[in-house]
Amino acid sequence: MYTYDKRKVGERIRARRKALDISQEEFAERIGRVPKFCADIERGQTGMSIETMLNICSFLKLSPDELLLGNKRHPSPHNETELIIAALQQCTEKQRKDALALLKLFLTAIR
Repeated sequence: MYTYDKRKVGERIRARRKALDISQEEFAERIGRVPKFCADIERGQTGMSIETMLNICSFLKLSPDELLLGNKRHPSPHNETELIIAALQQCTEKQRKDALALLKLFLTAIR
């Protein structure tokens, strides 16, 4: 049986937002909500609509399963593409851009 724990969901949102080095104000703006509401969600004091949840998932690059239940999809250790995608999902936007630049440089060098 699944249980919706607003406090744990809020903790996951806060942890991911901070890992991505995003301020609460920027986060609120990007998902179309006011900072006070986002702070209340992060503290587990309020729930959210499905629309807000999906916006949060999209912006933080989390699946609804990861956000709501804390379940992480573990990539197959034999599937390099899944491992690369999983690693990139943990990066900040700047880190992803830098990784892409390095990949392009590498691919150009081996041609």
